[in-house]
Amino acid sequence: MGPQRASLTLAHSAGRDAREAPTPVAIIDIGSNSVRLVAYDGLTRAPTPLYNEKVLCGLGRNVLTTGRLNEEAVRRALTALARFRVLCATMRVSRLFVLATAAARDAENGPAFLAAAAEACGQPIELLSGRREAELSALGVVSGFHAPDGVVGDLGGGSLELVDVRGAVVGQGVTMPLGGLALQDLSGGSLKKAGKLVREHLKKAAPQLETLRGRSFYAVGGTWRALARLHQAARGYPIHVMHGYSVEPSDELSFLEVVEQVDAALLQDVESVSEARRPLLAYGAVVLEEIIRMGRPREVAISASGVREGLLYEQLDRETRAADPLIAAASELNALRARSPGHGEELLAWTDRFVETLDGPETADERRLRHAACLLSDIGWRAHPDYRGEQSINIITNAAFVGVDHPGRAYLALAVYFRHEGMAPEKASAMLRGLAGPRLSERARLIGGLLRVAFPISAGMAGTLDRMPLGVEDGKVVLRLPAGWADLAGDRLLNRVRGLGRVIGLDGRIEIV
Repeated sequence: MGPQRASLTLAHSAGRDAREAPTPVAIIDIGSNSVRLVAYDGLTRAPTPLYNEKVLCGLGRNVLTTGRLNEEAVRRALTALARFRVLCATMRVSRLFVLATAAARDAENGPAFLAAAAEACGQPIELLSGRREAELSALGVVSGFHAPDGVVGDLGGGSLELVDVRGAVVGQGVTMPLGGLALQDLSGGSLKKAGKLVREHLKKAAPQLETLRGRSFYAVGGTWRALARLHQAARGYPIHVMHGYSVEPSDELSFLEVVEQVDAALLQDVESVSEARRPLLAYGAVVLEEIIRMGRPREVAISASGVREGLLYEQLDRETRAADPLIAAASELNALRARSPGHGEELLAWTDRFVETLDGPETADERRLRHAACLLSDIGWRAHPDYRGEQSINIITNAAFVGVDHPGRAYLALAVYFRHEGMAPEKASAMLRGLAGPRLSERARLIGGLLRVAFPISAGMAGTLDRMPLGVEDGKVVLRLPAGWADLAGDRLLNRVRGLGRVIGLDGRIEIV
């Protein structure tokens, strides 16, 4: 290995700490509709799924009318659990958690099924109470959203859990038999009767719904994610990630009414929803419609984080829980993909100093987004230069990180795109600019301009930026270079300093000190 390649390898490794790499952990979730295995890369603040597989067994189908789990559903579930046991061994999972929810909780043959299920997966099973399920769902939202404030609703096949959440504080939850399979069963297939049942049961959730007005409703569960996917298709939405997707209640109500009135097979992009789930879409729409009408939230936000992620979050120590999940995820991508991860970390303080010299204020949320953009700034460097901007957009808009809403995700993608492709706003995606909004779009151009100055003076390597301060002085953007590095001050670098200045309406210059 040549000296240049060796130095890049060492620089890359320097960004990782000396701790032993985290080992995979996994959760098997035995739900009323599906049995799912999700394995994660480790027990961290922002765990990334290594493997995700579900089997739609329908354990909760007809449980409320027959009192028993269907024998064929039990057979399918036990077969899936035995398969998952082998997969966990293959992935060398260090810790396996197995959870069971409403169907096993409500059925008279639930205990016998759980005993057989524990033997099939080789692990004790925790049967969650309704209150415990609500608590874990809320913790999942705490783990996946930055400073959440609202009510969490987890819609499964057998039940609906509602619980208030404010930051990291979780209120007391309530559970109701309003899951899709349960409603289909109790209503005899009548949506009109289902709506009446929903309204009656939601009266029990008055303490939660009364606090929802003007706040966020965090929708958890596969049926609501499927509805969100169809809503995105109907809007031609530019980002296909479900987590953090938010909808205004009036827009959502109009869409839900269509779902309830139209055959599911006629909905746009319904092929993306499994056939087994399609009959449940209308019941999920009925429940969400009533929650919106009764609770009057400010927005409906889709959460991909629920019971499983809440359980992992619960295992973390207090210091790790307090970490920002977006920064944790961006740091991991920086360590995995940047040519010199230490450079991404140095960009945080370097851009901090520049922003401090600006007149306009930067909010706390804009600051954390800027820091994430710094950490993500070099993740596309291995691509061909002509495609680094495009590849960075694709990675960021589709990455499995949490702690950021979709306008923030669009900002991050735009900032790194501008860093590679130049700061002309018309070159960037109009849909992404529209999603980010005017303020964040301009902030993305600003950080893009900062990054375009930082990389030519550092070659993307750590250990240089603190010697080359950049700031606004006497109405100009000024970059100071040490005398020993005066040869960096060519036309290319000066043009980038001036380009940054134009974003904020100032001229730019380079000084040798």
